[in-house]
Amino acid sequence: MKTFIPKTFNIATLKGISAKTVEDHLKLYAGYVTNTNLILQKIEELSKDPTKNAYELAEVQRRFGFEYDGVRNHEIYFETLSNGAKDISKAGELYKMIESIWGSFDTWFVRFKTIAMSRGVGWAILYFDKKENFLMNAYVGDHELGQLSGCAPILCLDMWEHAYIADYAPGGKKDYVDDFFVNLNWEVVEKKFKEAQ
Repeated sequence: MKTFIPKTFNIATLKGISAKTVEDHLKLYAGYVTNTNLILQKIEELSKDPTKNAYELAEVQRRFGFEYDGVRNHEIYFETLSNGAKDISKAGELYKMIESIWGSFDTWFVRFKTIAMSRGVGWAILYFDKKENFLMNAYVGDHELGQLSGCAPILCLDMWEHAYIADYAPGGKKDYVDDFFVNLNWEVVEKKFKEAQ
């Protein structure tokens, strides 16, 4: 049976997001890894008698997407905050594709931040669709509701309160989003884009 292990990240001092928030957030991520492993183990056990355990098996399986996507979204989030902030390459393929789809990088940026400011808890995600050779922004509720099938997430912005509430006033969501982009390592996003192609 597959067992997932929490990854480590090289996150330096961030603008606006305290070391304590990062530490607590990493513990939460580790909890998603633990719960993913527990669910996989439970599915294995319940599958020994699927007829008897049909209801419980279905509910555990339904929960798997929440925990697993919580792992993967957080990994992308923390990877893009690792190794210091780096600007996007204006000569790179990702920048050029963003401009070709949205008309300008600034237009994409405004639209992505607008999605991030949506009410509720979830994620603002930039996806690459290899089949269509196309980028899309999406809001994903919780961790799994609205994930785009067949598309690779290359930029994930955590919009659950745990990501920012300790460092920003309840009305500080916009400042958190702005600081996230100040801290963002675009080289990681560009690498994920290339890997997804």
